[in-house]
Amino acid sequence: MALPTPLQAFSAVPKDQHDETQTITDGEKMTGAQALVRSLEDLGIEDVFGVPGGAILPVYDEIKDDTKFHFMLMRHEQAAGHAAEGYALTTGKVGVCIVTSGPGATNMITPIADANMDSVPLVVITGQVGVNAIGTDAFQEADIVGATYPMVKHSYLVTSAQDIPRVLTEAYYVANSGRPGPVVVDVTKTAQTGNMYYSWPQRMILPGYNPTTKAHGHVLSDAAKLFSQSYRPVLYVGGGAVRSKAGELIKQLADLTDAPIVTTLPARGVVPDSDPKVLGMLGMHGTIAATGAVQRCDLLVTIGARFDDRVTGKLDAFAPAARVIHIDIDPAEIGKNRQPDVPIVGDVSTVLKDLIPEIERSQAIHGRPNLKPWWNAIDEWRTKYPATWEEPTDGSLAPQWVVRQLSDQAADDTLWVTGVGQHQMWAAQLIDFKRPNSWMTSGGLGTMGYGLPAAIGAAVGGKGRPVWLIDGDGSFQMTSEELAAAFFDHAPVKIALLNNSVYGMVRQWQTLFYGQHYSATNLLDGEAHGEEGVKLEANGDMPVEVPDFVKLAEAYGCVGMRAFTKDEAIECIKKANEINDRPVLIDFRVWKDAMVWPMVAAGASNDDVTYMPGIKPLRDDTVTGEPATAASEN
Repeated sequence: MALPTPLQAFSAVPKDQHDETQTITDGEKMTGAQALVRSLEDLGIEDVFGVPGGAILPVYDEIKDDTKFHFMLMRHEQAAGHAAEGYALTTGKVGVCIVTSGPGATNMITPIADANMDSVPLVVITGQVGVNAIGTDAFQEADIVGATYPMVKHSYLVTSAQDIPRVLTEAYYVANSGRPGPVVVDVTKTAQTGNMYYSWPQRMILPGYNPTTKAHGHVLSDAAKLFSQSYRPVLYVGGGAVRSKAGELIKQLADLTDAPIVTTLPARGVVPDSDPKVLGMLGMHGTIAATGAVQRCDLLVTIGARFDDRVTGKLDAFAPAARVIHIDIDPAEIGKNRQPDVPIVGDVSTVLKDLIPEIERSQAIHGRPNLKPWWNAIDEWRTKYPATWEEPTDGSLAPQWVVRQLSDQAADDTLWVTGVGQHQMWAAQLIDFKRPNSWMTSGGLGTMGYGLPAAIGAAVGGKGRPVWLIDGDGSFQMTSEELAAAFFDHAPVKIALLNNSVYGMVRQWQTLFYGQHYSATNLLDGEAHGEEGVKLEANGDMPVEVPDFVKLAEAYGCVGMRAFTKDEAIECIKKANEINDRPVLIDFRVWKDAMVWPMVAAGASNDDVTYMPGIKPLRDDTVTGEPATAASEN
């Protein structure tokens, strides 16, 4: 029998048992709403995103001109959540948003799930109806604690004003400690309007919550021993390494062991691409060198990654000859998809600080394996299979070329954000990442509409760093209303819209796997032709193009530009880089039949990766990286 959710259980308690009489009299007397705002200030929160509504109005009434944090009004609750994500990823701090009950809270479910999948620390404060109305189907009542229960790190239903400072202290700590994630704090209107006595700091009550950060036992020496026996090692680095700010340590480990670095989508840039040991992203749309290295390795060092299906392809064919070291702060990830030979539970940075000296001691005794044959094989893949693309046949721009131009003309400290789709993969493949924590994208959930609000959050957190959003016309339209929020908050986001007039990634799959049946993927927002190539007209003479993205940008007070040719594209990018007082949108008209290569079909082995149509390097290749002799370097 299914157990009741916390809100269902609460609604079954007789209402007269809830006595709001305060027994605590130490501290400053105030309302729960005042305490909530004061708690955020005392936690050091600098920026908050949200949308007001009836059940959270007491809190909004306490957000005033002299409030210590900056509040940013978004235009949709989902956007508030994604903006908080972008802010958290940019700053390394907890993202905070405040929304109302019912639909306001349920609109937050998508960013909560997104943050949960990508380990982003959020505190989501939602309004809730009064205690006496819970369970009555009151106006805008929704069990948000129950609805989000499977996708939050923790959640609270607050019924007493006195609990608010402690709960927010705990929520902030839980969100940002251990494996980061979203925490929901559902605050009843009763708690907001009730009186309490405020004191700071608060003592947390978190029995049993004690994340392991330091490796225990002999696992470090076991890991060092595997390194000493490996002639084809690979460092497989995931988003957990980014959250742990472990980029410099990963570079140290790679330099010490001479192992190549491959990354997941969220970990792009954890070590700058200029480092010769960085092979790029692996998996479904990864580089041939990265995917090939993992498939042929004899030691897979998994650092803050979780063996996602987009990385592994067919799981039982993934890195088939490799012994595995798995470092992760979340013990639930260890052995979930791949059983490691050496499991190490702990914070990535803390573990690597202890592991590197252990490897140095081992090398002093045993020397370092000769990896020259391994690097010869890797360099052969890199030389034979570089990033490339097909040129358009219709005279439009190659979207890959546009991304490369954006990267080449960008400042070194640029923050990069994407929506979800083909443009996201091209950005991951072709941007030259120069700094860690400069990449924001929706990885695990793949949320279309993530891009613009996340870019706004990145602009707020970046404090003047340039922000480029690379988005698709389909993904962008899911949250385009946030141009208003960007304009009024002076968030100078630069938007590169790769406009192919279709849902590009869906169309790619329809082309490859569904007999070119383009069902429900033609958007008609960048061309004036219907599905059969027949010109469509409105009012007898006006071509249909809905929306006109340049006019849309201008309607929101932003700068709008359009580029059909390479010369126009270069000029638009140059102008956009010079504008820093308002958002800029460039409508790049790109080829709708462009595809993302390389590609591994869903469920296939990574050995079946296709570099370009008809070319399967890992099936055709005899490269192994095996050493000719077991020579060592001392």
